[in-house]
Amino acid sequence: MLVLSRKKTESIMIGDHIEVKVLSIEGDQVKLGIVAPKSVKVHRSEVFEAIQEQNKEALNVSAEFLKTLKK
Repeated sequence: MLVLSRKKTESIMIGDHIEVKVLSIEGDQVKLGIVAPKSVKVHRSEVFEAIQEQNKEALNVSAEFLKTLKK
């Protein structure tokens, strides 16, 4: 893990096309802005994990159900 310190209004670049900006710092909360191409999906980690879990559940579909969908 790379650990960086940034102040308000400073940013970091990830590759050539993704910029993470520190928008504000209030107490223990930091607001970040992410500038990325539309082709790059950006999610909060808890949303990403929920999507991954739903994808795993979708794989557990019975063959009989799939046959029903074909009809």
